[in-house]
Amino acid sequence: MSFKTLIFAILFFCPPVVKPWLLRVFCGAQLGRHVKIGWFASVMGRHIALGDYSEVRAFTLIKCDGDLVLGPYAIVSSFNLIYGAAGFFVGEHSYIGPQCLINTDEDVRLGRWSALGARCMVYTHGSFLPYTEGYWVRFGAVTLGDYVWCAAGVFLQPGSEIGSHSFVNSRSVVGGSLPPGTIAEGNPARPVGEMERMRRTMSPRRVDAAAAHMLRHFSELMLTGIMSLPVETERTGAVRFRHGKKIYRLAIATSIGPTPTITADGSTTIWLVTRPHWRPADSSHWLDLTNNRMTSDRDPIYVELALFLKRYYGVQLAYAEEE
Repeated sequence: MSFKTLIFAILFFCPPVVKPWLLRVFCGAQLGRHVKIGWFASVMGRHIALGDYSEVRAFTLIKCDGDLVLGPYAIVSSFNLIYGAAGFFVGEHSYIGPQCLINTDEDVRLGRWSALGARCMVYTHGSFLPYTEGYWVRFGAVTLGDYVWCAAGVFLQPGSEIGSHSFVNSRSVVGGSLPPGTIAEGNPARPVGEMERMRRTMSPRRVDAAAAHMLRHFSELMLTGIMSLPVETERTGAVRFRHGKKIYRLAIATSIGPTPTITADGSTTIWLVTRPHWRPADSSHWLDLTNNRMTSDRDPIYVELALFLKRYYGVQLAYAEEE
């Protein structure tokens, strides 16, 4: 058993709080701030670099003989198996969904803000029948550009390459190259549309409407549905409710219209900000949708709203204090 294999096994059983320290001391890993490696998860690579707030969740194993690089805010979800002789590179704010199987006998690369949905499979090497008897063997790196979304169950064959700003529908099989801006599906995956035709142009008024829609959904699903809180909707569209000993108000600082008014009634106001260059004075409870920033405040409702935006609407926010 090699030394790295031994460390890999030890990491699997160690408490999460100890794992970053072990990687730094025994593997020379370059780790950013607040890196998380979950229970019964382990990682190993020739060189390891995990960016700020990157996360490897519970029951995931990553063992690459090449380099292992996760960008800032990258997440590898639970129950994944990632292994092979080459490297694994994941860009900032990218996501690997649960129960994926990724072979890295050649390099696998995901760009920025890209994602593999649940139960995707990536292979960079394909063989079983004996090469010496005339059967084929295929090797090829797999590359996803920036802002690529492969929905649940997509299969990426060796040599697959997907250009930036593309979407591949569920259960598709990708075996070659897809140009940037493509919507693809099928077996084999073929272009069926263009991303620019499906994507809306977001005017300031449309951004305000999107924020209002997300706030209503959060109120209905999380506050009323799951948390069973009585909610009052103000004439302005703001939401008011009590949670524990605190009175909360969820409001939107719209991109058009008068400057938002900060109430002084003792309530805690959490702002969804779509107004450029505006943030509430003397408050850490804001989510700036104009440049995808938030604070590190740990108020439970504030954190729950940020997670809701990320999970249901793909709005990923970075911490403003880390700039």
